[in-house]
Amino acid sequence: MVLRLRRHAAALCVATAAVFAVMTMLEFLYFRSLSGGLPSLDLRFLGFSESEGFAWIAAMGRPGAEIMLVWHYLTFDLVFPALLSATLVSLMLKSGERLKRFSSLSETMRSVTALTLVLPYMISDYAQNLVVARILSDPISAGSRSMSLASALIVTKFALLAVPIAVIAAFVLAGLRNSSPNGKAAVRDPKRSA
Repeated sequence: MVLRLRRHAAALCVATAAVFAVMTMLEFLYFRSLSGGLPSLDLRFLGFSESEGFAWIAAMGRPGAEIMLVWHYLTFDLVFPALLSATLVSLMLKSGERLKRFSSLSETMRSVTALTLVLPYMISDYAQNLVVARILSDPISAGSRSMSLASALIVTKFALLAVPIAVIAAFVLAGLRNSSPNGKAAVRDPKRSA
């Protein structure tokens, strides 16, 4: 079943790009106006301090926190991690088809390999969403532990996302190298060697 995703790589890429575009537009055209120009916690790739997290919550206020919760964490960000993960799996399987060593693996092994590289990102993304959604729904009870956990999960999420992206890039480059004329063994010209 997982291997079928490779047939839908193009459609998944388009769907993921569309959802990402909507989320980006909401962030820059709407959410930042609610927080006085402060970036959302999701976009702080290197994490944030407790004071920075609470400053973002305070800047949005209760109405802004509810809007962020409904229009980000309970809608688009509920779908995006799974959609991006499916896209990464499909791209990994598709780009791996051109590699002799990867394509010679059984269907189960190829599926397990792709899922093993992608699922840690998806789990950490949903875990981070859950923690931030809990903070937004009840900012008063959110303490330093919740903020520290959210910050750590955001950094972990992006670090784990880099792994399948790097593997896909390596697969694509290896596939291009194999298919290029220079990738084949050069045939020596007997006249030149004389």
